[in-house]
Amino acid sequence: MSTQTLIAPKIVTALPGPNAKRVLAGDSKYISPSYTRSYPLVAKQGRGSVVTDVDGNEFFDFSAGIAVTSTGHCHPDVVSAIQKQAAELMHMSGTDFYYENMVTLAERLSKIAPMPGPHKIYYGNSGAEAIECALKLARYHTKRQNVIAFYGAFHGRTMGALSLTASKPQQKRRFGPLVPGVTHIRYPDVYRGCEGGPQNAEAFALGCASFIEDKLFKTTLAPEEVAAIFVEPVQGEGGYVVAPTVFMQELRRICDRHGILLVVDEVQSGIGRTGKWWAIEHTGVHPDIVCSAKGIASGMPLGVTISKAEIMDWVPGSHASTFGGNPVCNAAALATLDVIERDGLLHNAEDVGNHMLKRMSAWPSKHKLVGDVRGRGLMIGVEIIKDKKTKEYAAAERDRIIQAAFEHGVLFLGCGPSTIRIAPPLIVTKEEADVAMDVLEESISMVSSGA
Repeated sequence: MSTQTLIAPKIVTALPGPNAKRVLAGDSKYISPSYTRSYPLVAKQGRGSVVTDVDGNEFFDFSAGIAVTSTGHCHPDVVSAIQKQAAELMHMSGTDFYYENMVTLAERLSKIAPMPGPHKIYYGNSGAEAIECALKLARYHTKRQNVIAFYGAFHGRTMGALSLTASKPQQKRRFGPLVPGVTHIRYPDVYRGCEGGPQNAEAFALGCASFIEDKLFKTTLAPEEVAAIFVEPVQGEGGYVVAPTVFMQELRRICDRHGILLVVDEVQSGIGRTGKWWAIEHTGVHPDIVCSAKGIASGMPLGVTISKAEIMDWVPGSHASTFGGNPVCNAAALATLDVIERDGLLHNAEDVGNHMLKRMSAWPSKHKLVGDVRGRGLMIGVEIIKDKKTKEYAAAERDRIIQAAFEHGVLFLGCGPSTIRIAPPLIVTKEEADVAMDVLEESISMVSSGA
């Protein structure tokens, strides 16, 4: 299924290699120091699940460019669609003019939307822009000013999205005042918050949602002034934490009771990553608005906000984007959806993901540093801890594991306080997954032994 066959990663130089060192020196001189880099990978070429650096080292990419390259790097069908569209029309701005593939893509997205239609679609350039749209739309439509979000959430770095974010203090440090009207509450991290073990998981998750009515609405926040609840069905940056079904169902009930919009952030979890088009589909809950980006155009910048049609009732001039939904990105998105459907990548994500989860299920009992393995499809988190009883985070150890994996040719990234995220392209094979898990397990053992 992969567009490049590689039995194992191939490391031919010390890391970083000489060409990488040259690029790193220039980066240090010219590039914003606000970027977060986990290790010195200097990418030159990508094919399928493989990334080749400027020194010829070949890596298995189990980050997918932060869950972006859903059909793998440079999938030939996506590349062909981009090239064809770029030779015909690169830009006209859907804000002021019309072009056909805006409508074509919207029609396709409406067919796979996680709630009944009809729908309306807004195009932006990123996940943060999709969230900004949803925030503005929720306030506009409901004529209410307040929103609820969750601790651990990451919704983006623009000011509105940042105000909803509650993942790491550094993301907000020295940027206040932020957009007012946001209240954060606890997200149901069953591994960390469920006393008494998994048997109490449902009650714990239900309690996290019920807190809204039982406490929040009775003390500090009038429900008739709440426009929306923003939630990730699987927290991404927060640690790849899956929301239990009962939690999502209770949020839907609360929203229906009080006329609040349920907005799901599927920027990282959507477009097949969990084995369904949308992670919320695993719960049977229908949102009012869904935000998507990352994997939707398999490498091209596109953010999409899908709303029930009656909710997107704002008038011309209320919101727009010069570049959002440009013809080239739309063509890439249409090709991405075609590949996912044609090649059965939803099934592959579920199948390979289950294969990986089954193999790693024994890691918490086998490795003293592994506290939890969780996820859905190809969105898997391995939480690294110092102590089984206290569940103390082990960020330094997590980072050393990721560095060791990089040195052995597999690319992972961190998320949450001390979680390793596993998010390969949807085309990944079980053979590639086995190699990556071998490297990851070896890296965990190395760090655990102090090697």
